[in-house]
Amino acid sequence: MRRRQIFLVVVVLAGLVLGPAAHAQLPSADPASVGFDPERLGRIDGAIDRAIDRKQVKGAVVLVGRKGSITYARAAGQRAVVPRSEAMTRDTVFDMASLTKPVATATSIMLLIEEGKLRLGDRLGRVLPEFDNHGKGAITIEELLRHRAGLIPDDPIGDYKDGADAAWKRLAEIDLVRPPGERFVYSDVGFLILGRVVERLGGKPLDAFAAERIFEPLGMKDTRFRRIGDESHPAVPVERIAPTEPESRGGAMLRGVVHDPRSRALGGVAGHAGLFATADDLAVYAQTLLDGGRGPNGRRILSPLAVRAMIDPGHTPANERRGLGWDVQTVQSAPRGTLFGPESFGHTGFTGTSLWIDPETSTFVVVLTSRLHPDGRGGSPTALRSEVATLAAAAIVDASPRPPAVAAVPEARPAQGRADAARPGSPLNTKCGIDVLVEQGFRPLRGKRVALVTNHTGRTRGGASTIDVLYRAPDVKLVKLFSPEHGIRGEVDAAVPDSVDAATGLPVVSLYGKTRKPSLKDLEDVDILLFDIQDIGARFYTYISTLGLVLEAAREANKTLIVLDRPNAIGGRAVAGPLRDDEFASFIAYHRLPVRHGMTLGELARLYNAERKIGASLEVIACTGWSRDDLYDRTGLVWVNPSPNMRSLTEALIYPGVGLLEATNLATGRGTDTPFERVGAPWIDPQPWAAALNAANVPGTRFIPIYFTPTQRQYAGARCGGVLITVTDWTRFDPLRLGITMAVTLRARYPREWKPEGLLRLLADRATYEDILAGKSVDAIMGRWAPELEEFRKVRERYLIYR
Repeated sequence: MRRRQIFLVVVVLAGLVLGPAAHAQLPSADPASVGFDPERLGRIDGAIDRAIDRKQVKGAVVLVGRKGSITYARAAGQRAVVPRSEAMTRDTVFDMASLTKPVATATSIMLLIEEGKLRLGDRLGRVLPEFDNHGKGAITIEELLRHRAGLIPDDPIGDYKDGADAAWKRLAEIDLVRPPGERFVYSDVGFLILGRVVERLGGKPLDAFAAERIFEPLGMKDTRFRRIGDESHPAVPVERIAPTEPESRGGAMLRGVVHDPRSRALGGVAGHAGLFATADDLAVYAQTLLDGGRGPNGRRILSPLAVRAMIDPGHTPANERRGLGWDVQTVQSAPRGTLFGPESFGHTGFTGTSLWIDPETSTFVVVLTSRLHPDGRGGSPTALRSEVATLAAAAIVDASPRPPAVAAVPEARPAQGRADAARPGSPLNTKCGIDVLVEQGFRPLRGKRVALVTNHTGRTRGGASTIDVLYRAPDVKLVKLFSPEHGIRGEVDAAVPDSVDAATGLPVVSLYGKTRKPSLKDLEDVDILLFDIQDIGARFYTYISTLGLVLEAAREANKTLIVLDRPNAIGGRAVAGPLRDDEFASFIAYHRLPVRHGMTLGELARLYNAERKIGASLEVIACTGWSRDDLYDRTGLVWVNPSPNMRSLTEALIYPGVGLLEATNLATGRGTDTPFERVGAPWIDPQPWAAALNAANVPGTRFIPIYFTPTQRQYAGARCGGVLITVTDWTRFDPLRLGITMAVTLRARYPREWKPEGLLRLLADRATYEDILAGKSVDAIMGRWAPELEEFRKVRERYLIYR
């Protein structure tokens, strides 16, 4: 393995504890002695403080090091807030969540490969014969490690109700959702299986194998699985434990018990989750990878070539690049920040953990946060991860400005189902309106009093909040904030009260509380209104209604509105669904648009202003580097959940179809790990409905019968039968055909049980609703939309900014 000069690790965690207080630590060093600019490195203080002030995290531990030494260490904020406040300390132990996958499970798999007990090309059916069914026997170990095995993301939690043995039997019988090797789909199930492989071939449970072969040799004394009911691990003072959230509503706080419910059901030890560690232990592990598998204490756990294999993405396509357990370049790569290069790799975890490594530069950053505490509704550490990585990289002053030689990244093939696969030149360097405004030196705002309509999605490409950027901008006076549905931080699924922004002290006027529109009084002390929110491209997603009402308010108050534009997350080409009937004008249907409109907010503002004859003074600061064919994963921008249940681009793409059904008596995945990807109800028999949906041949889509138990909405706590929606080919997928097909099959199979009345609110088209009730075919229903969609395209064309 060629010598690497710098190594970055970003670790962001939230969780729990184990192990004795004493553990191996890397030595400390003066930043300048290892090539850091101390003043630049010190900017990390501000990033941590801002994340805590904004309530993104309750507390954090941050370590930064280089060349085998720690150069920055800080514990800030609180480890716990209930039942009493506890200060964060450097030796806090955290629940690693999915960092278990690379640190424990993938490393253990590599040890078995080095011993000749396993090969990357070995078939699952040979290693675990009980899985040799439904096509799973052909899955290779490499495909499991790279999340390309064709497995579902996670299996139903109800499968664990009868104990571990019964759960494993059910897991062994699951179906594939796509051919192995076809594409990357992140899967906890795949690593559950890999943990089983370690147990079978290693001759002992995963926790014992990893402790004996990885953690004990490296002196990582606080890194262990916490097996439930096993008190053999050394006692840890309770004040060192970072709690997550109650196990259930009204239940005991999870503290020292794994947060992941499937790992918990398996006793706290599983291949996908269950590991606990400290920041200092993670630094030791990171340095071990940097040094080719030899720990700082001189003990070797892996060969240099095994480490090289782990971090090599092989021939995985662009935006699906995964090593053997590690993320290299996917939509989940936010912890890279903006400056670390293409050789960097890492991983994230649900509790708030992330580990990122940049072998090109030999630096490590460990960030541990209390994200989920105390109620599971904490903020997102995504911005902190990205900002800390960027600041750490920016502080390195002795690195070569020339990029390293890296093998060409293979492009995705159209057969793998991505709509962008045939566009090899897509640059992944989109800049949003706020980035362009910064480059302009804030010219339109100088000397002005500014009010900003925004939420947590208003941020620069580098992860800085638009609020903070404008608050610090020279000769710009930010005087007021307005927040849309879900609030200024995007965390509320109810009416939102007025508030005060903790970071700036500015008043926040809610536009989803007592009023939906700024009043003349609200705008008395304002010269210019700015609008910066990320939308997802569906008519009933209310940010576009807030835009229209703000535009009206600007006209009424004789103010200028500047829209800082952002990409349409689901692309700007496709237009689909019925246009809204005038009788259904409402906050979820502000203008006569189709369900999928294919426009950015800047383009919609132009359309509203002219077509509704608002006549406001309107400017749009357009994005650069974005074209209509680009989905969000072709922008290079960090995904930030636009609302609490919009957690991925997949869910955003499905939402225009499944969202139509939300107002009926169905559970649409809210209160599960995958909102909008599963639909059901207690009265649905999943297998016949899945069979009917698959027989309908919805292009690019398959349906898997499942049971699930949501924690929100009308069926909270109830066992629902339904389907898991699996998109097999994004180039052919149409969310509106999906939604209408689901409605038509429900009407045919469950005419008494399914209550379709709420469908009319979101369809906002009486003819389509009546066609569904009458049992018309999907083709006939969708065919009715063609004339009005063609007319809409002609109108839309006048207001488009991008090509």
